[in-house]
Amino acid sequence: MLKPLTSLLWYLREDSPVVDLTSEILPEIDCSAEIISKEKGIIAGLRESEELCSHLGLSFNQMTEDGEEVTPGERVAIIEGNAKRILLVERTILNLLGRMSGIATITREIVERATSVNPRVRIAATRKTCPGFSFFEKRAVEIGGGLTHRYSLSDGVLIKDNHVKILGLKEAIERAKKRFHPLRKIEIEVETIRDAIRAAELGADVLMLDNFSPAEVSKTISILKRKGLRDRVIIEVSGGVTKDNIEEYAKLDIDVISLGEITRSARILDFSLEIL
Repeated sequence: MLKPLTSLLWYLREDSPVVDLTSEILPEIDCSAEIISKEKGIIAGLRESEELCSHLGLSFNQMTEDGEEVTPGERVAIIEGNAKRILLVERTILNLLGRMSGIATITREIVERATSVNPRVRIAATRKTCPGFSFFEKRAVEIGGGLTHRYSLSDGVLIKDNHVKILGLKEAIERAKKRFHPLRKIEIEVETIRDAIRAAELGADVLMLDNFSPAEVSKTISILKRKGLRDRVIIEVSGGVTKDNIEEYAKLDIDVISLGEITRSARILDFSLEIL
């Protein structure tokens, strides 16, 4: 994964591969500009905006902090420095703020809905992210109060259906435990109640119940408790969960709910930059 600043500079280079032609008509003067929120939401991306401005020799003065709620018309930051550079970085910053704030906003909404019925349940993102922007989308989830889960395939062991199709459930878990345990938890995605119980008996640390209905989740937990296995595993529910049905799952005895909706369906919040 590219370092954050490297990625930010790549986004800037994408927007201006050679030069900002229009701004070439401007004289070499300094000025100030304000960034204004045009709608309500949870702001994210201020740290990245400051880092990008700093690299260009611009000062970035925040009026709020990542994770705070902003309202329409609210000034969130003031940028000072070379006018050409401010306009060069304008769209890149607004895009960063818009995308990251949109993800942080939907994350916060889902977290609040889930924890209203189960204070200990945690909300996590999935790897359904935009290539090249995954790091910042996952950071936005964290700012919104969610878990990043895995930033990349290098961050954790997650045995999915295709691994099981190749190796079988038992061999997949045994190979993973031999290779990585106890330094890394072994998580496995299961699609049936029977496989969930079997995976727990084989020593999996985390059960990802994929596309289980609330009733199926409840039945799985009951069997795990009866067999004395519930306290030995972390239960994650994924697939088919949305912000509209999150409470149905959250009220159950589960530990984590992961949703692709957080990054896949988040709308972009609107910000503007105005020269003062």
